[in-house]
This record gives sequence, structure tokens and C-alpha cells, in this order.
Amino acid sequence: MTEYLSGHDSAAANSSAGGVDAARWVVSWAAAMQGPYPIGNSSAMPDMSRVFAEAADGTRGARDQTFRLIVRPTLWGREARIRFSNALGTRPVTFDGVFVGLQAAGAQVTAGTNRPITFDGKTSVTIAPGQAVWSDAVTLPFVRDPSSNELAGRKLAVSFDVVGESGPMTWHAKALQSSYVTWPGAGAKGNEENETNFPVATAAWFFLDALDMRGNSDAYAVVAFGDSITDGTASTMNGDDRWPDVLERRLRAVYGNRIAVVNAGIGGNQVVGPAVYPPPAPLPAFPGGPSALSRLARDVLSLSGVRAVIWLEGINDFSRNGNATFEAVANGMREGVAHMRKAIPGVRVIGATVVSALGSTSPAHGFKEQDDKRRQLNEFFRTSGVFDGVADFDKVVTDAQSGAMRAEFVPDNTVGGPGDKLHPNRLGYLAMGQTIDLKLLAPH
Repeated sequence: MTEYLSGHDSAAANSSAGGVDAARWVVSWAAAMQGPYPIGNSSAMPDMSRVFAEAADGTRGARDQTFRLIVRPTLWGREARIRFSNALGTRPVTFDGVFVGLQAAGAQVTAGTNRPITFDGKTSVTIAPGQAVWSDAVTLPFVRDPSSNELAGRKLAVSFDVVGESGPMTWHAKALQSSYVTWPGAGAKGNEENETNFPVATAAWFFLDALDMRGNSDAYAVVAFGDSITDGTASTMNGDDRWPDVLERRLRAVYGNRIAVVNAGIGGNQVVGPAVYPPPAPLPAFPGGPSALSRLARDVLSLSGVRAVIWLEGINDFSRNGNATFEAVANGMREGVAHMRKAIPGVRVIGATVVSALGSTSPAHGFKEQDDKRRQLNEFFRTSGVFDGVADFDKVVTDAQSGAMRAEFVPDNTVGGPGDKLHPNRLGYLAMGQTIDLKLLAPH
């Protein structure tokens, strides 16, 4: 069992996982946890009321059922390990029947690839509220040559059974990826490679918040840290076309299977607010998760092998829900950058300019005062010297004449429709991912 330690400390605390050299663990996929479910800004999420029972406090939980979560590694290795989180839970959660295999299609696992996962040699683990736990190392025999592109873009199916009742569930609302769940009471079905017992689709990830691969000694990870524009709102469902996805493919084309890019965005997230998350009952009205400053340790510093961070945030702080001053956000970012540099010596922190929300149809966004603060923050990114480099997203997404988002970047790709003039679509994310100077993230 472990709290969210720094990446080096977390690895050391789990060096017993299969006897693997902990220094070579590199995070390959991650999801920033929020909740309790159903609190959060989800996209294309089906009605799950028949799947998860509602408790008296309004939260919903799992009951004796198996999840099959689909995740895309951005770095491949012959050994992996996973991290389960009960960060927003209020009672211990027990998992058993945990497996990982190569996804074939939908909830189907490629025949012969499903591998059991253990925790300190045991097939089940119980996680206390607010805690997280790493699994033992598991060998992936289907990874024949990690240096090749044979598995680039392929996805893993991570299956696990929630024993009994989970209580409030820790989750990541906006997966933009179809995953699968059994009906309540189905029990442990993770060993099954077929899709018969996984009839329910979901567009979120639950409990699972990190996947490590054992990489070469020169492998490392880049963390994309931010809000819904990093999380990928308005991009294509199951399309893997958020800007961090585009960046990962560019890095792979140049450097091969050496640099992972993981997404630590949360829709609605703010740099400095809210002051407390989650607040006491009743359920929190704020869907954007804990502030960036309060979740740095969990969503960046605890991840393995991190050497660079790209930080894109601020628009939600300046919304009608946030009402933060420019000075508060700039000072928060100074504090966050200093904290990252202290925890990860040599880390490169890239500041990403905030794109326009002017004229947004969202009632919380789109007004002139917000845009004025956004412009101030962008100048801070460009000129303060706080950051090791700048990813100038504003330059490619904002229309220079109107000051709003470029028209071709507005229509929504997730569910269709005209878009909200706040979140770029697939085309916008493609432009953002392509504008990042790869030399900022290149191996030393």
C-alpha cells in the first residue's frame, strides 16, 4: 500500500514488484482521478443508473461486478504494473480477479494474451480510502520487440472485479474511450477473453489511474497537465486525437519507443480552486476535481520516470465559476513549477498558452474580462522566465482578427453539433499537437 509519493519514492516503495529495477519503471498511461462518481465533466457518457446503485448521499457504486477498462500505452515494455486508486472513496474497496491482455476489439481480448496480476503475490487487494496501491510486475509475452512499432497504437484491456459494494467510486469522467462493465452481481469475469459477460459500455475510467512499463534506462515520460482542453473535450470518441496523443505520435516517429506522453487533464480543473475538494456533504457541486496545485503530487510527482511537464490551465480560474485574479493564477503557477523542480531535479516545465474562449456559448465563459486575464497569463508564459519553454497554442488556435477561436476548430467531434467556441475539435487539437517544438522534450 502506498500514498501518492514522488515517482522515485513510489518506485522504491514497490521495488519488490517482480524484482524489477525500480529506476526503469516509466509511466505509459495515466488518468487523473476525480469524483466521487458521478461528479465530473463526462463526455458521451451513457446512462449508468441500472449499472451502479445509488446511495443515500447521491453517489453511485459498484457491486460484485467486473470492469474491463481499455487503455492505450504510449511506451511498450515486456513487463508492466498498474496502480489502483481509492483517492475519493469513503470505504475500503477490495479488488480481485485482475487481468491484463491485448484488446482485440470492443470488450474482446486477443486469445492467449490475458495475464493475471497479483499484489504482493496475492490475487486480491483491499485499498483504504484516500490510498493507492501498485501491483506486482506482470510479464507481457505478446510484446516481442519493444523497440519496434508493432504495438504502437494498440490498447490493453485491464479487467478487475469489485468485491462486495465499493461505496463512492473514484473515477476519471472524460475517458473519451469505450470501456466495459458487467451487470451487478456478475462476480469475477476478468479471466474470460470473450465479450459475452461485458454488455455495458462506459465512457469513463474507474479506480485505475496509472500503468507503468519497464523501459530502457534512457526511457522517460512527458506529462500533459491541465483542464478539459488537455483532457480532450470535443475530440473524437475512441479517436485518440487529443493534443497529447498527437504529440506522442510525433515523438515516437522521431525517437521511437523511448518517450511516453501521459494525460493528466481534468475537465473543469483550475489552478488555484477550489479551496477544499471534495467538501463535506452534500455532494460537491464543483465537477473539476481538486485544484492543480493540490493534485500535483498525485498526478505528476508520483508518476514514474517523469522528465517533462506541459502545463495548460487558467481559463477555468478566470470563468464566472472561478473569478480568480491574474496574479493569483500566476503566483499559483510559480509555486507549482517550483514544487515540481524541487521534487524532480532537472525536470523541464513547458508553459502552454491558453486559447481564446471569447464568445463561447458556455454561460461560465466567453466574456471580455476573462479574455483580458487570459491574455495577461499568456504574456506571463512567454516572458516571465518561469518556464523552460513555451507551447504557443494560442498562436495557432485563436483567430488574429476576431480574437475568438478559429471557425474551423469549433464544430464538436465527440457528439457532433456546432461546438461551444471554448474547446477545440480534432482539427484544433491536431494544430496544437503539431506546434510544440520537439526539441523542448528531446533527450538530453
